[in-house]
Amino acid sequence: MNHRPFEDWLLQDQPLTPEQKRELQSHLQVCTSCTAIAESNLALHSTQKAAPAAGFTERFQARLIQRRREQRWRQVMGSLVLVIGGVALLYWLAGPLVQEMMRSPAEWITAVVGYFLFILTSIQAWSEAGWVLLRVVPNFISPSGWIVLLSVVSGLTILWMFSIRRFTRTPQGV
Repeated sequence: MNHRPFEDWLLQDQPLTPEQKRELQSHLQVCTSCTAIAESNLALHSTQKAAPAAGFTERFQARLIQRRREQRWRQVMGSLVLVIGGVALLYWLAGPLVQEMMRSPAEWITAVVGYFLFILTSIQAWSEAGWVLLRVVPNFISPSGWIVLLSVVSGLTILWMFSIRRFTRTPQGV
């Protein structure tokens, strides 16, 4: 039985044509699901609507303004922490380089070249160590151990995602 047009007619408060009304009435005599929707709709329309308490609008707007201030404050503080952290990281990475640049040009050019060579050799050493681990580690862990390890990592990832979602979601109620 196709309930779609009848449910739409019941849930939308739009006037029906006389033919639609006849179809709806004949359908309501045989369909208990649509009859329940019609009765619920009738009960909802017949209830008396409660007026909000005095001063509700003012209290709501005051809370809304307060929440916007708090949200703006959190955004400013988050941006400040991000900028300070970025500057600190940049200083940590480039600090020795800047100190060397304060000396003679030959010394700071040597320092720049040495710094970049250090970074390149570090990246190369880490990549070689990673490849060695990727070739060696799978031989030490059994297939069931891999299943357990992947399950634990998946569980921790899901837990991390839900905790991030919980802490970043703003409350919706007023």
